[in-house]
Amino acid sequence: MSAADTTDTITATAKIWLWSGGGAASWHFVTITGAPAEAIHGDALMRRLENGGLRRGFGAVKARAAIGDTRWETSIFPHKESGGWLLPIKASVRKAEGVGAGDDVMLAIELL
Repeated sequence: MSAADTTDTITATAKIWLWSGGGAASWHFVTITGAPAEAIHGDALMRRLENGGLRRGFGAVKARAAIGDTRWETSIFPHKESGGWLLPIKASVRKAEGVGAGDDVMLAIELL
């Protein structure tokens, strides 16, 4: 994973991977680690402190994400195994950008 941060947008390159929870359910994610994850952790902590210690369900953080020309609003979730964050990649985004499991993508993430 590589990364660069600006004041408003966190950028990262990560590989899309497929999670299958059994049955018909499967989801595509990228795992955000390293400096981008640290920036998200810091922002999430500040929001939690400002909110009297309360956090959103599952520790999620609202975000606006982009891959290529496709933008969408979503939530990112803490990932205990990597110490980073999980960003779900919607089917409409994968289709619009022609990407899927195993592809490296450049992400731009704005925390909301």
